[in-house]
Amino acid sequence: MSTLWPPAIDPASARDHLAASPCHYALPVPTDARRTLARGWLWLGLIALIGSGLFSILLVLSRTPGLNGLFPVAEFFRVALVVHVDLSVLVWFIALAGLLWSLNGPVRGLFFGWLALALCAAGMVLMSLAPFIDSGQAVMANYIPMLDSATFTVGLLVFAAGATVLVLRGLFAAPKIGVAFDGSGALRFGLNASVVATAVALLAFAWAYAVLPTNLEAKVYYEILYWGGGHALQFTWTLLMLVAWLWLASACGAKLPLSPRLTLGLFALTLVSVFVTPYAYLAHDLSSVEHRSLHTWAMRVGGGLAILPIALAVALGLRQTTLRSVEHAPLRNALIASMALFALGGLIGVFIAGSNVRIPAHYHGCIVGVTLALMGLVYRLLPGLGYRAPTGRLATWQPMLYGAGQLMHILGLVWSGGYGVQRKVAGAEQVLKSGAEVAGMGLMGLGGLIAIVGGLLFVVVVIGAMRPRPSTGADER
Repeated sequence: MSTLWPPAIDPASARDHLAASPCHYALPVPTDARRTLARGWLWLGLIALIGSGLFSILLVLSRTPGLNGLFPVAEFFRVALVVHVDLSVLVWFIALAGLLWSLNGPVRGLFFGWLALALCAAGMVLMSLAPFIDSGQAVMANYIPMLDSATFTVGLLVFAAGATVLVLRGLFAAPKIGVAFDGSGALRFGLNASVVATAVALLAFAWAYAVLPTNLEAKVYYEILYWGGGHALQFTWTLLMLVAWLWLASACGAKLPLSPRLTLGLFALTLVSVFVTPYAYLAHDLSSVEHRSLHTWAMRVGGGLAILPIALAVALGLRQTTLRSVEHAPLRNALIASMALFALGGLIGVFIAGSNVRIPAHYHGCIVGVTLALMGLVYRLLPGLGYRAPTGRLATWQPMLYGAGQLMHILGLVWSGGYGVQRKVAGAEQVLKSGAEVAGMGLMGLGGLIAIVGGLLFVVVVIGAMRPRPSTGADER
């Protein structure tokens, strides 16, 4: 048996509701053991965000003019950046994927779901402790930056094993959607497609590991190792974000001018593009320009074609509806901030030239867009998971505060990038020559600090909603 939030209505009202809003996108939240597993993945994601926030404080301070001289910033910056990125992107996103795949999947095979969660949690702990045990050299590889140390490497491998178990369970226990389906069927297809995209990414990582010579310099080795699989993972994050956008828009009362069948077609277009990854490995040497370019263009074309029509449909649906209640304000704000930041990140990507801080501005916008969408979806799912709905000013303003801080952070990076300030450096290595460059990086630092506060407030709001409710003798879901 499953339940929806808000509570179900009587059959006659349901028919009227579907007639008025035929393109309603939502999934039922089960109340059985799958819900307990989903709660475990949510806790893993929250702990990852807390850890990421702590490391990001060092990261922002190491780049903020006037403060960076207080620390040995070169190593602090690189180590903090590695752990911050891996916790806030890799662990957080996989944890939320695990939550959604657990809710979407069947009851069978839950042992493997718990095994995956345990392995991922153990891997995260080892990666987080590595800087304090044996930090090693920070290797600033794209997608999965590394600490070249035994502790960090073991932690990442354990986490990868957990992700592999999670994906294998998702592949073998994927729910069938049939040929005649509604909005929930389209969302299930999107989640199933994200499992397949992750499987392709894991295959790419394994393939590269098997064929790459181990005598390469560390930066070159990890850059090639993670390039193809890292691009494939972007399809996973994109699919999860699009599912979240549609779900949040419907939860806010938007009537989306997008049929489930068309939505499925857009998800399928994204899924087909993922299979450029194995073709690139078969057709070209891993170190060739052609290999790298194939992944880049697959992500730009395959991912972008699905995003624009869904974004337009959601924007149009939101424009034609009004806020139904204060309970929906956090959902609406998270959705709007997500779409705005993702659009800004994509726009910046069009104008990137050279290697400077405009590149992190681009991916910060896109990654933060995904993060905000998942934050909003967590708010939406909390009542279905047996917790309270997030309400109050803190929940309402948290997405906007986090989004505003990230906006300032991104604009500061774009501003500084125009002056050629380099990426992945800090302190004196930035070589800030003018007042404008200092001002740009100062704006980046202020925005980063505000974003840290906004991100930690998300954790505060969610944990507050998880507190036990006073017993009323009735089921309050």
